[in-house]
Amino acid sequence: MKILFVTSEVLPFSKTGGLADVSSALPKKLNEFDDVSVRVITPYYKKISSFHDKFKFVGSTTINIAGFTTVCHYFSYFFNNVEYIFIQNEHCFERDNYYGYDDDAIRFTLFQFAALDYIKVGEFIPSIIHLNDWQSGMIPFLLDKHYRYKEEYKYIHTLLSIHNLEYQGNFDSYVSRYFNTFFDYSYIHFDRVNFLKAGIACASAVNTVSPTYRNETLTKEYSFSLDGILSFRKDKYVGILNGIDNTYFDPFTDKAIYFNYGVDNLTEGKLKNKVKLLEEFSFGNKNFPLYVYIGRFASQKGCNLFYSILENILENNNINMFFLGSGDKDFENFLSYLSAKFPTKFKKNIGYDEDLAHKLYAAGDFLLMPSRFEPCGLSQMISFRYGTIPIVRETGGLKDTVVPYNKYLNTGYGFTFSNSESEELKDKIIESYLLFNSKQSDNINDMKKRIMQLDYSQTRMANQYLEIYKKIVKG
Repeated sequence: MKILFVTSEVLPFSKTGGLADVSSALPKKLNEFDDVSVRVITPYYKKISSFHDKFKFVGSTTINIAGFTTVCHYFSYFFNNVEYIFIQNEHCFERDNYYGYDDDAIRFTLFQFAALDYIKVGEFIPSIIHLNDWQSGMIPFLLDKHYRYKEEYKYIHTLLSIHNLEYQGNFDSYVSRYFNTFFDYSYIHFDRVNFLKAGIACASAVNTVSPTYRNETLTKEYSFSLDGILSFRKDKYVGILNGIDNTYFDPFTDKAIYFNYGVDNLTEGKLKNKVKLLEEFSFGNKNFPLYVYIGRFASQKGCNLFYSILENILENNNINMFFLGSGDKDFENFLSYLSAKFPTKFKKNIGYDEDLAHKLYAAGDFLLMPSRFEPCGLSQMISFRYGTIPIVRETGGLKDTVVPYNKYLNTGYGFTFSNSESEELKDKIIESYLLFNSKQSDNINDMKKRIMQLDYSQTRMANQYLEIYKKIVKG
């Protein structure tokens, strides 16, 4: 079975979020199966030029979009047993940032036409085109309108994976002229062109990245207005939980952390990592529990919940905290205020540092992840691998993966709360803090050992995608 995996970002070439991780991990794992061949196709962004000397030229195509004619070139590169195809167009893709431009509609329309043209240019006829988020959401529509009559395209099926429903590719209705066909309501949503809605309406099947998030997105609260079309397609809409690369996120072999460790020497290993990190960043008391936050500073991630509680928690408890990430400027300023007021207990690093993230996973006692909504979440799975106990809100993939701690039975994988409220988050931080310092502190070590042995690997994820591919092809 041949799969063309279409994505707007993929590690190690481009990344803004979790899509890049999945776009790297899933094809790599799928290619390990017998009779499966996956190629990944993605834009050639400006930052990718550093790899250019390793690329092989494949061919070119000329594309006309509403009178705008341009040439796209294809380059091939084998990396980690996967063939990557880069679509080069200096005008549309070779820019400093990946998204966020006024002409994103035409940029990613071009990307999608070029991805479909590659099937003929590259002589690679897939059984499935696997699409990811809005940047490839128009492909099922374009396939039916412009390519289906050609022999190479007659029997191609499509799967659309939704990694975050909030981002939909929502543009003014004049964008419809870019599709080179008659007006069609398949892509219209509230009088605007909506790339993701088109994908949901026209793809052979649709999935999102956790079972709970799939169910949540069928409601008005979580659907960002797409509950109608999702409900219409619900029989072809499933939730498949993402997975992580257990070889990359492995405290036993991770070269980024201070000391390697496993389940057998977990207590000693995590303590060594914590002490070294606290020394490097000039924390005060090294016996305090360490709470870490790793990710974007955004309302989706529940950052607004911290404003009214962190200062009080730091003032009244012997706690160390470290926040790594970037995003909302007001929140970044708030963290700067806390680091100035509590210089020996609170640290922040604005920006993303992959090695530092690994160090924080290894050193942390608890991971803070109070997301307002979370399609899947990878951070809690990574924290499991490093024996760092997550504190999460019960939503999406967080609910699917983090079993709440039960103090009477000494069971569970972390601390959870139901509502997006600051006081509930504070209660769980204090509950974990009190347990850490109590006579039952062995329960913390028991939980760390439990979570390190959980399996949220790519193998499990890849097997589920292979099953849905087979179902789609069978019809």
